[in-house]
This record gives sequence, structure tokens and C-alpha cells, in this order.
Amino acid sequence: MGKTIDDIKGALDERVGERLTLKANGGRRKTIQRIGVLEGTYPSVFTVRLDKESSAYDRVSYSYTDVLTDAVELTFLEEMASGQ
Repeated sequence: MGKTIDDIKGALDERVGERLTLKANGGRRKTIQRIGVLEGTYPSVFTVRLDKESSAYDRVSYSYTDVLTDAVELTFLEEMASGQ
């Protein structure tokens, strides 16, 4: 996605409202995978509104550092369809 926090934030700013797959480290060798919509970007965090059937939570937030350190992986659904 990007090499710096500013690059990551800039890339996500352009994609607000798009559907994505989110993979996050759930601790103790557990990986969480959810589908949702990038809802908003803020100075330190971004929020994802999750699909109702894929999670008990409505919304999650992560920091840009989580993406930088690969604790969270974001894949936008049109990227999956085009094979990027």
C-alpha cells in the first residue's frame, strides 16, 4: 500500500466508501477476516463499517501504523476482481 504513514493515509483518503476485505491479527495465532466498507479516515485512525452477516460488530477502527507493520491487511474488492 505505502511506505510511510502519510502514504497509507493518502491512499485510504482516496478510497473512502469502497468495499474491502480486512485481515487482522486476532492474537494467539488467530487471524480475523471480515468484509466491509472503508467508512472514514481521520488523523490517526481509519474506520471500517463491517457487513452485518460477517461480524457481531458494526464498526472497527485501526491505526495507519497497523497497516504499515502488516498487523492489518486491506484488499479492496475491485483489486481482487482485476487480479492486482
